[in-house]
Parts: sequence; structure tokens; C-alpha cells
Amino acid sequence: MNVTIIDYGIGNLRSLQKALETVGASVLRTDDPQRILEAERLVLPGVGAFRACMQEIEQRGLVDPIIQATEAGTPLLGICVGLQLLFESSEEGGTYPGLGLIPGRVVRFPEAPPEAPDERLKIPHIGWNRIHPRHPHALFEGLPPSPYFYFVHSYHAWAEEERHVLAETRYGVSFPSAVHREHILGVQFHPEKSQRNGLQLLRNFLHWHPYA
Repeated sequence: MNVTIIDYGIGNLRSLQKALETVGASVLRTDDPQRILEAERLVLPGVGAFRACMQEIEQRGLVDPIIQATEAGTPLLGICVGLQLLFESSEEGGTYPGLGLIPGRVVRFPEAPPEAPDERLKIPHIGWNRIHPRHPHALFEGLPPSPYFYFVHSYHAWAEEERHVLAETRYGVSFPSAVHREHILGVQFHPEKSQRNGLQLLRNFLHWHPYA
């Protein structure tokens, strides 16, 4: 299976490429709009700040190719900030627009859990945590019922429509740790850093047929 990683110049993509190759993918890393339009499957990674990532995507002229590819039915997986970029906007660094592929916005974790206002929540959320799938999906095939994955983030998505939330995780509050809309998927965690569970999830993405 051929997979195209959208490379907009932010983050070390080598570990993601190696993980995809380990599960059988032929990987292309590119910022060429035409190669993105021609891709069989797309992966949108992301680290750091939402606004900086969107600015790089915009400056490289990649917004329209990404949207056009998804409109044509190309399966896409957003990872970490890549999940956040799928949404309409983020409050990180002010209000900044995203790709608008899933209704909702990206918000910061609260300083304290709502049920324990005197406690301080460590931000960013770093380390291993469970995801709790809301319903069966091919992305989770072969995984334990509530598998562990590795997270690093200070902001999380808020989905406008509950049907787009594929899995949740608890960290002070419950937040969407996996989202979907038709052939578009996003995970807040890093599968390439999540050992066996992460490799299985990437393998599932490779073999996922959203229109079957």
C-alpha cells in the first residue's frame, strides 16, 4: 500500500515513516501539491503549535490540495496536531482557522479538573494513557478493549457533533482521542511512539476500506 506523508517542514517524520514501512507501507514524504492530489492514502502529522503548522501548510499552498484530495475520497489520517488541524479553528495563540474538515474547535486543557478545582493539572499531557472507543471501527481491530497509547499535547479537540468522536481519553476532562468523518480519521496520540498498539493501528489504517 502506498502512503503519502504530508511534509510541511515541521517535526521529525523519520519515526513515522519507519513505523509505516514496518507495517508494509511504501512511503512518500512530500510537500508537492500534485503528489498529494494523486496519493492513495494520506497522513497528516503535526507537532508543536497549531498556528505554526497551519501557516506552513498555507505558505506551501497545501490547503486546497488536502481538501480536494479528501473531497475526492482519499483516506486521510491526522496524527497529534494533525488531528487538530482537521477542525475548524484553534484557540492556541489566539483564534486561528484550521482545515475545516470536521466541525468543532481545539481548546486548551483546563488548569484544574472540574470536579477538583483545588488540584493542578499538569500541562502538557505527556505519557501513556488509555483510549476508550465509543463503538467498533476497523482502526481498532486487533487491539485490546481500552488500549494504551503515547500522548504529548496541551490542547485537545472539541467536536461539535458527537458522531464524529471515535474514542475518548480522560485527563482531567474527557476529550476526543480519535475522531472520524467518513474516510477522514484523526488520532491525538502518537502511534509511531506507541509500540505494538501503535503499529497495529497504522496497519489497520493501511488496510481500511471506508467504502467497503
